[in-house]
Amino acid sequence: MVEDVKSPDAKPLKHELGNYQQMRRLVLAVLVVVLFLALLFGQSTFPPDTPVHESIEMFGVLLIFLGICGRLWATLYIGGRKSSEVVTGGPYSITRNPLYVFSTVAAAGVGAQIGSFSGIILFALLCAGAFHIVILREEKFLKVALGAPYQAYLDKVPRFFPKLSLYEEGDTGSFKPRLLLTTLLDGLVFLIALPAFELIDGAQLSGMLPVWFTLP
Repeated sequence: MVEDVKSPDAKPLKHELGNYQQMRRLVLAVLVVVLFLALLFGQSTFPPDTPVHESIEMFGVLLIFLGICGRLWATLYIGGRKSSEVVTGGPYSITRNPLYVFSTVAAAGVGAQIGSFSGIILFALLCAGAFHIVILREEKFLKVALGAPYQAYLDKVPRFFPKLSLYEEGDTGSFKPRLLLTTLLDGLVFLIALPAFELIDGAQLSGMLPVWFTLP
């Protein structure tokens, strides 16, 4: 993963990759909103306030915080790089797309707030599927921008599912605190799910919101 490329066409390439990064944030926001609306009228087969329902929700909270912390970890390595190199340390040594991986983990945590095992799987699959499209476009661009070093990285490190045996600490280089803050703010959107689903549970129990479907 890179952010700039030092070449005669550096500015156009930087602008194009910036568009991909903007797309990533847009996909993240749209996914949260769409999935929230889709489950506005759904309910778990495990009633609210039951041990199973509450346990699934708490597991989801852990996934959300894991996802946010993982995104910050990835930003420490990629943020502020000038893209004259392929970042291969830390989380980028075990997966080529740690930001997407941890976003998917957080999305699974959002799905857990409905108190449903299916919600966890559904949110994770939809998020991973949407990011897969973005990843393929990024890879096509980076192959041209970085050439052989990036191709070697593709051959070694898996696209999505981490391979822990490949882990290398690497060098974080320098990073801009502003980028870390931006990543934190992007990740905090997942926390909206916590009070939102509590309000939905209450509205459904009181009859203010109809329940159109249930998830196990």
